[in-house]
Amino acid sequence: MEQEKINRLQWILDDAVARGEIPGAILMVRREGKETVYLESGYADIEAKKPVSRDSIYRLYSMSKPITATAVMILVERGLIDLADPVCRYLPGFCGQMVAAADGHVEKPWRDVTIQDLVNMTSGLVYDGNHLTGKQTEALFAEVIQGLDEGEGGAYGTVEIANRLGQIPLAFQPARSWCYGTSADVAGALVEVVSGMRFGDFLEKEIFTPLEMVDTGFWVPEEKQSRLVKTYECNEGKQSVLYTGNHLGIRNAMDRRPAFGSGGAGLVSTIDDYSHFAQMLLNGGSYKGKQILSPAMVRFMTGHVLSAEQQEVFEREGMAWLEGFSYGNFMRVLVNPGRSTTLGSKGEYGWDGWLGCYFANAPQDQMTILMMTQKKDSGTFRMTRLLRNTIYNM
Repeated sequence: MEQEKINRLQWILDDAVARGEIPGAILMVRREGKETVYLESGYADIEAKKPVSRDSIYRLYSMSKPITATAVMILVERGLIDLADPVCRYLPGFCGQMVAAADGHVEKPWRDVTIQDLVNMTSGLVYDGNHLTGKQTEALFAEVIQGLDEGEGGAYGTVEIANRLGQIPLAFQPARSWCYGTSADVAGALVEVVSGMRFGDFLEKEIFTPLEMVDTGFWVPEEKQSRLVKTYECNEGKQSVLYTGNHLGIRNAMDRRPAFGSGGAGLVSTIDDYSHFAQMLLNGGSYKGKQILSPAMVRFMTGHVLSAEQQEVFEREGMAWLEGFSYGNFMRVLVNPGRSTTLGSKGEYGWDGWLGCYFANAPQDQMTILMMTQKKDSGTFRMTRLLRNTIYNM
């Protein structure tokens, strides 16, 4: 029966490739610390007919966010920051912060944006939109992309971008609503300021090296470039089109160390590397005897949910498939499996990425689900949900 379900998972992947839903993908399932499923399908490079492989390197985009949350919690655990601290304590661009009012004017916030507002996406920072905040944020990232070829890895650094985001009026009063946005980029800058290290160097020292994440970082060196998977625009029944554009201030080629270490979207990784990170969280913060976080901090980080006021907005404006989930510390958290559109267990947490990379940890089942693909504008999509339902049935 188990082999039949593994065959079904392979069919789901193969069918998605055949229909043009994805260019290719790899899937991993781990239970109780052991790999139980590993499958591949399709291409890392369609034009060259190069198949995906276990050492393929993927742009994580928003699947970078749980790693950034971990970096923040390391600082909290060490007593270096307090989640109730105002962001302006560390980033002066947030001093004198204003809020965009409904009538087109700006007003003062009822309180400063805090670090907790950042990690819960209740800060009022956004990615885009037709309002003042969205337009100014989009303009900033367009400027960042325009400057990618300047200087040492770009014209703008992590802290500079965060300070400029702080000067854009917030889309809403802090903690009074919820909106997915640039909060994790600001959190990465905060880690940089507090640690006194470049954000990427902090991640390397505190997370990637102890977790043996040897292919994870903000860029792909020349000797590894051949393993970087290409990105495609995919439409079922049509030929997939190579995508080479830069997005959210990140260079698609990933061929040089960027000045901007995007905590929200900038990392690349392999499925094995990310599985080490996921296993560390399931282990209560440890990996092969190395303690990254305490069990108490992992429980806090992976169990936080929104207030009733914030949850109402999350459910109204979030993706339909997130029914039954809440949000906290840059991750979705399954709070009501009975309302979910897919199978799952209470307390499951994780996130996905703009190019389709997907991560879920289910503590009750001691299970990790990881799927890697590079499909533009995808996040969690239909194939991912089909895989989830089959995996939770195994």
